[in-house]
Amino acid sequence: MHLVYPAVLAALLFSIGVYGVLARRNTVLVLMSVELMLNAVNLNLVAFDAWLRDALHAGQALTLFTITVAAAEIGLGLAIVLLVFRTRGTADIDRLTALGDPSEDAEDAEADTVLKGQAVA
Repeated sequence: MHLVYPAVLAALLFSIGVYGVLARRNTVLVLMSVELMLNAVNLNLVAFDAWLRDALHAGQALTLFTITVAAAEIGLGLAIVLLVFRTRGTADIDRLTALGDPSEDAEDAEADTVLKGQAVA
């Protein structure tokens, strides 16, 4: 088996994942892009394990650990996204600047305008 084919495919998958993380503003799509990057790493691990033909199969073992971490990451990530969506009403990354209560953010903004000498309408 040539090592070039899976390596090029993994590089393309990883590049698409990086583009998705940098260009997307929806948190679910960002999580999907992170999963795509993890799968590209898994493909490289298995390809190099098959190419080296070692007796320990360390690449496959590391792939199993990576899949386990990815499953935990997506479970916790989606739980956090759902909780943020329920409280804020949006899953847009640009609009989520603070992780506090939205009502407290509004009170802090009013307090800042009063401290600056501006009247709050």
